[in-house]
Amino acid sequence: MSEALNQQLTSRQKKVSSILVTQVKPTDEDSPYFVLAKKYKIKIDFRTFIEVQGVSMKDFRKQKITILDHSAVIFTSKNAVDNFFRISNELKLDIPIEMKYFCVSESTANYLQKYIQIRKRKVFVGQKTAMDLVDQVKKHKEENYLFPCSDIRTGDFPEYLRKNNYKFTEVTFYNTVSSDLSDLKNIFYDIIAFFSPSGIESLFHNFPGFQQNETRIAAFGPTTAKAVKDANLVLDIQAPLPNAPSMTGALEEYIKACIKASKE
Repeated sequence: MSEALNQQLTSRQKKVSSILVTQVKPTDEDSPYFVLAKKYKIKIDFRTFIEVQGVSMKDFRKQKITILDHSAVIFTSKNAVDNFFRISNELKLDIPIEMKYFCVSESTANYLQKYIQIRKRKVFVGQKTAMDLVDQVKKHKEENYLFPCSDIRTGDFPEYLRKNNYKFTEVTFYNTVSSDLSDLKNIFYDIIAFFSPSGIESLFHNFPGFQQNETRIAAFGPTTAKAVKDANLVLDIQAPLPNAPSMTGALEEYIKACIKASKE
């Protein structure tokens, strides 16, 4: 980081009274966000900047994919699970018990119970990201994989499958679109926390003339950080950090820095 940029970021470290988190409000009363709000007496609101819409049957058919030609499905989100089974149901498909499911995380695997009896199925689980599934698919290279995804997604895992000659088909089961944020037009927050490039896109879709001014921007992950910079916004808070692996951790470190700056 250049000295000039460092000075600019330091000069923006002012009191934080309000934060907008561009995600769904947590249902857990012990969420770190609620703990953070109480500890520092900060108002924290939640509002999703993007929405998921399942593709229509007409648009799915245009992709000319036969689900039952595949022996395994890779799920990287609950949205993928919902829309895979929605389409399968609309097609009146009987998914064979032999179908294997590769899930990005334990929570995604558990979510499968909404549609199938897991104890009767072959389910393989990663740790957190799609790339964590590499070790699992290496053990099952003979499978023909179906990869339900959004029209907007990161390409690391599909690229890995492609480069290593796995049989797989990438299929759009749902689309990511900007939410209607018109009710936020005249509302100001000290910090807005983003978690995907789509959130930045939604910001400018809803507010084409957005001026950052004193608003601090927080970004989770390198692709989101890049989207912030590409939009010519100042990136004040980046997560994860070595000492703050979560967004709430990075926010707290920033809040403490602002409190310290105000006392100097």
